[in-house]
Amino acid sequence: MKELLSSPRVIALATRGIPPEEAAVLDMRADLMAKLRRIISQHGWTQQQASGHLGISQSRVSDLVRGKCDKFRLDMLIKLAARVGQKLHLVLEAA
Repeated sequence: MKELLSSPRVIALATRGIPPEEAAVLDMRADLMAKLRRIISQHGWTQQQASGHLGISQSRVSDLVRGKCDKFRLDMLIKLAARVGQKLHLVLEAA
């Protein structure tokens, strides 16, 4: 967790007055979204095809591809990753 709280994105968010714990969640969401975008790209899926694999509408895929973090909760991003065969590992470490 210490490493996560000191990542460049978390530090940048913290300088904007966002608490480090909230910034860490935003950082995880951004990371998961980037990985999902990469999966869509690697498979060469259109947004319509991706919507079928992810089980969401094409407009939601558009939000994902455009990086609109505010549109997705962390638990939803985890579900989307599972739907395309990804497994999430969470590691907690003492700060």
